[in-house]
Amino acid sequence: MSDSLSVQQARKLILHSQQLATTGPSRSGSAISATLSAIEHLGYIQIDTISAVQRAHHHTLWNRNPHYDATHLDQLLASKQVFEYWSHAAAYLPMRDYRYSLPRKHAIASGEQGHWYEPDKPLMKAVLKRIASEGPLMAKDFEYRGEKLGEWRSKPAKRALECLYMRGDLMISERRNFHKVYELTERVLGPTVNTTAPTTEEYGRFLIKRYLEANGVGQPAEISYLRKNTKPLIATTLRSMLADGELVQLDVGGNQYVALPRSLALLNTPLARNKLAILSPFDNLLIQRKRMQALFNFDYLIECYVPQHKRQYGYFSLPILWNGKLVARMDCKADRRESHLHILHLAVEPSLENIDGLAHALCKKLPSFMQFNRCTQLSLHKASPNNYLAILRTAFAKITP
Repeated sequence: MSDSLSVQQARKLILHSQQLATTGPSRSGSAISATLSAIEHLGYIQIDTISAVQRAHHHTLWNRNPHYDATHLDQLLASKQVFEYWSHAAAYLPMRDYRYSLPRKHAIASGEQGHWYEPDKPLMKAVLKRIASEGPLMAKDFEYRGEKLGEWRSKPAKRALECLYMRGDLMISERRNFHKVYELTERVLGPTVNTTAPTTEEYGRFLIKRYLEANGVGQPAEISYLRKNTKPLIATTLRSMLADGELVQLDVGGNQYVALPRSLALLNTPLARNKLAILSPFDNLLIQRKRMQALFNFDYLIECYVPQHKRQYGYFSLPILWNGKLVARMDCKADRRESHLHILHLAVEPSLENIDGLAHALCKKLPSFMQFNRCTQLSLHKASPNNYLAILRTAFAKITP
């Protein structure tokens, strides 16, 4: 027998768990400590290279910490409080969770789990020896004049570096102009980091608890999303935790979810009234598209991978969260040379009726978003439905960053 939540209650629980429902962290701590706290709570921050607007890892943290600065991640990496590795994708992870990256690393090292690059063991040995002798190196430090290989057109040394990184022999000590700098793992880790591999049971419980702390409610397929070979472990551990009362089962609109019992207290906290967030396509809230469709009735596809003539909304449309709902998407391009933020297309969901309210909320949020993207000018080029264009342009004309 499961308890039930309305879809609206589930959304509220999710948004509080995602730290998108409040007015932001208090000023009692430092800005960088708020950034670390957000990373530790969410469990990971996805790294992405697209720079139509500020990159996704910065954008995601800015939405949780209004005092976020793009130097924070470099500082936290240097102080060994976060590290780079793989979550469901490339990500910054809290160093306190380092030991839970070991099951994947050990599986890749043993050959139990495949890697997108075939290991070249003699080359990997030579690369490792050179880093041990010379210190941190980038892929460009390895000369190669031959043909680059594979889908990503990468040179052999880059492939060797990535194999060594994914299996745990190397870590990323820093980034220079967004390029990875590889170093021996033992020289990156601080002396207090727990390097003991978790037991199978510990690992299963970690994956479940981390997911539910950050996401409020979840299903087995969501918890194991893009985590190879974890589905049976998560299914078994979920059954055990439900039987022990560590989790509760919830019916949400006819679908079954699980949650941590203590998380249900978040339902007593109201959502921040009229709060609007301009989200990255790679924001932790949005990364599972089927989940967004089921729980937020928001059918989202990032179209940068879609041929231009087939795009409906634009190259890099940013979902708009307002009053607890996903109500629009905004395709943006920051022209940093001209300090100009171009809203190429603002598409409003058909379910939204209060366009004036949305325009007002956007006018309050856009100045800080422009500053975040180092822009002082704003242009709106297209809106859908088209009759909203004049309303929105009139509202935006009053914006002063």
